[in-house]
Amino acid sequence: MKKQVYRGLIRLFNNNVIGSFLQKTSQTSISKWFIPIYAKWFKINEEEIEKHRKEFTSLEDFFIRKLKADSRPVKGNEHELVSPVDARAEQFGEVMDSCIRVKGLTYSIEDLLKDQDMSARYKDGLFVVLYLSPADYHRIHAPADAVVMKQYNLGGKSTPVNKLGLTLGKSPLSTNYRIVSDLKQEDGTWLAMVKVGAMWVNTIELTHPSSNVKKGEEVGYFSFGSTVVLLFEKGKVELHPALKRSSSIRVGEPLAVKKN
Repeated sequence: MKKQVYRGLIRLFNNNVIGSFLQKTSQTSISKWFIPIYAKWFKINEEEIEKHRKEFTSLEDFFIRKLKADSRPVKGNEHELVSPVDARAEQFGEVMDSCIRVKGLTYSIEDLLKDQDMSARYKDGLFVVLYLSPADYHRIHAPADAVVMKQYNLGGKSTPVNKLGLTLGKSPLSTNYRIVSDLKQEDGTWLAMVKVGAMWVNTIELTHPSSNVKKGEEVGYFSFGSTVVLLFEKGKVELHPALKRSSSIRVGEPLAVKKN
């Protein structure tokens, strides 16, 4: 019953008119007066932000804020893959029968990726789901030194990807608007990074002009609360022992370790 009620409400309020209104409002100069409220409500650490609060032109400008150069150092060694975002580790584990299970919902990686070659590559590997709340830093960074071999868009309208949305929603990870990036490292290790948009303002902007990326380097940003799904090949990596379910992780912190 809860699922039906929740999904009914999402269908009622999730439309282009509301989404467009919210996005345009957050981009207006008037919206910058809400920045102090937003920063206080979400307990934003403003000391690490590149610009002073008064320099932001709108609430959206503050939301997609950049940080000072030394705020997110890449940690670990060359064999470790790092978190591409500040987020909560919502779920992680093995891909079983070509599926991942998140908050009671089962997702086929074929539906998530819509690519047969990629689905075959990751069908028995590992996965990590990282959820970004409105309080988080929303720039996306490269999890490893790699070449972007393939990158494409999927989906259209989006629904919430927060805890409630992942629990009661109708497969948001594989139906929402998303950008899939398939990355190949120098030693031949592959990983997929699926950037999933959120309800209403599901914009995902790519900022890196080259297909060659360096670990920790910025590659894009989300314009609202969002989720990243990482997929790893079978037998190539193991999840970092410090990774705990529902715990916070930041850009540059180790997420997985390559096997010898």
